[in-house]
Amino acid sequence: MEFRFDPLSYPYPSRRSVVYGRRGMVATGNPLAAQAGLEILKKGGNAVDAMIATAATLTVVEPTANGIGSDAFALVWVKDKLYGLNASGPAPAAMTREALEERGFKEMPVLGMLPVTVPGTPAGWAALSERFGKLPFAELMEPAARYAEEGYVLQTSVGSGWPRNLKKFNKAIESDPTVQGWFDTFLPGGKTLATGDVLVLKDHAATLREIGATKAESFYRGALADQIDAYFRKYDSFLRKEDLAAYKPEWVEPISVNYKGYDVYEIPPNGHGISTLMALNILKELELGPVDSFQSTHLQLEAMKLAFADAQRYVADPKFMSTPVERLLSDEYAAQRRSLIGSTARLPEPGDPVRGGTVYMCAADGDGMMISYIQSNYMGFGSGVVVPGTGIAMQNRGNNFSMDPASDNCVAPGKRPYHTIIPGFLAKDGKPIGPFGVMGGFMQPQGHLQVVLNTIEYGMNPQAALDHPRWQWVGKNTIEVEQTFPNDLAQALLRAGHDIVVKADPLGFGRGEIIWRDDQGILCGACEPRTDGQVAVW
Repeated sequence: MEFRFDPLSYPYPSRRSVVYGRRGMVATGNPLAAQAGLEILKKGGNAVDAMIATAATLTVVEPTANGIGSDAFALVWVKDKLYGLNASGPAPAAMTREALEERGFKEMPVLGMLPVTVPGTPAGWAALSERFGKLPFAELMEPAARYAEEGYVLQTSVGSGWPRNLKKFNKAIESDPTVQGWFDTFLPGGKTLATGDVLVLKDHAATLREIGATKAESFYRGALADQIDAYFRKYDSFLRKEDLAAYKPEWVEPISVNYKGYDVYEIPPNGHGISTLMALNILKELELGPVDSFQSTHLQLEAMKLAFADAQRYVADPKFMSTPVERLLSDEYAAQRRSLIGSTARLPEPGDPVRGGTVYMCAADGDGMMISYIQSNYMGFGSGVVVPGTGIAMQNRGNNFSMDPASDNCVAPGKRPYHTIIPGFLAKDGKPIGPFGVMGGFMQPQGHLQVVLNTIEYGMNPQAALDHPRWQWVGKNTIEVEQTFPNDLAQALLRAGHDIVVKADPLGFGRGEIIWRDDQGILCGACEPRTDGQVAVW
């Protein structure tokens, strides 16, 4: 397969060029993490080994988006087959709607211990290593542990996260002492950090080495599990060591749709990557027209809104979904939804298919293995809960549960919540093209849609596909756009009933990476300027 784009075509302002390589490549949002992955490749590791080392390092060098207490998902191409891993965790046995109501909650809490579900990331690392890795698991933790023990310098976008989170946690701690761990861990000496400051995380280093030495068993059935259990018992919260001990990540079959000859893959629910696929299904029978035209952008927006409305109604832990994935991705249902799109904006409502929203990274090696991987604490640092003496920052994924008993996504013991983090993968005619992803909450499937269309529909190289000015639907008919978004296009959308809001901060529009591979084994990677990222190449 040949690259069908012009590698020298850069139609959008960028500080970056496409990066080429042959023996290996790691693309992620932080240069320190990318270098950690490259170090593992040069030691003889494969793409999965490199990705695990990169992911572990990101818990150290980008704590504003993930931690050891994260959840994760992966798509791995190995020897002509794509494998999926769901390493998101379920609600603890004590987390019931009734228990939350007894504590005064009518909606899922945001911060503190109550929205913490079982973290899946350490088990996900171990599962990937056991099935596909080459190097000893403990060796993969060492680059991250060194950064944590010796200290590292905060990059630009990471450093900018401290002031925003300080304000949030200052407010939270007034009523919730369980977030004290955030202050103890991430405000050394009681002072907030900024870009260019050095952060040392010695507890974090020790925990990573413990996870490495025990292949993550300590986190779920050993000393680390006991420490997590004791801290949550202290504040009479839900998570217990029995919940940790019962957890195993799940190997899953990726879901896909074919868009104009290309197979676009996502992880199945409980992730919402299916909304990207539903939008592509709606669009595949429509004529989009030129890039950045009103017709193309309007149709993308309307398709994405319809797909999102369905995802938010029907996506849940697949064991609890009353609507089959196959029906949501059927051509018949796509035709129903497609028929609703007109020339003006409309408020999206869920359809009736039964009738007929982080750190992303990717890696590749010289032998053809490729991995698309994502892990997240959800909202920035997550719950604000850091288990004393461990550096384990817990996610707040339970916040994505509903408390409506009629919802498939209603909170219940042992149930995984609706999940926003999604890795993507592209293939054609049974051959891999490569991994891609755009991190950023509910922006993620929207970013996936835009990157896929930029690639397939408009033939952009990976860097241009990421640099392209983005839009984001945020509810009702409100569309946020970047400052670089074409003004004439924004005006045309406004006239069609879209409420256009220009946003100054580009971070809200996602941060992505791509690696494509051709038939000659040449790797082509990109990392966008909305993040601190780097494509490390060998």
